Amino acid sequence: MPDSKEDTNRKTGYAYAAGISLFATVAAFCGLGWFLDKWFGTQPWCLIGGIVLGSAAGLYQFIRLSSKTY
Repeated sequence: MPDSKEDTNRKTGYAYAAGISLFATVAAFCGLGWFLDKWFGTQPWCLIGGIVLGSAAGLYQFIRLSSKTY
């Protein structure tokens, strides 16, 4: 049986939220790493750490939100 309009809208909302959350988390951690590199003069190590931590945190958030879709 097909989903109702409300279920489809809810699932679409969770899908958009998961994608936006993944992007925002990675971007925020990259920005933080870049800022710390400028402050401490450790280029590019904090940026690399920000990418890794942001990707891990973003992936966790993405999986958590996308699991609500189904």
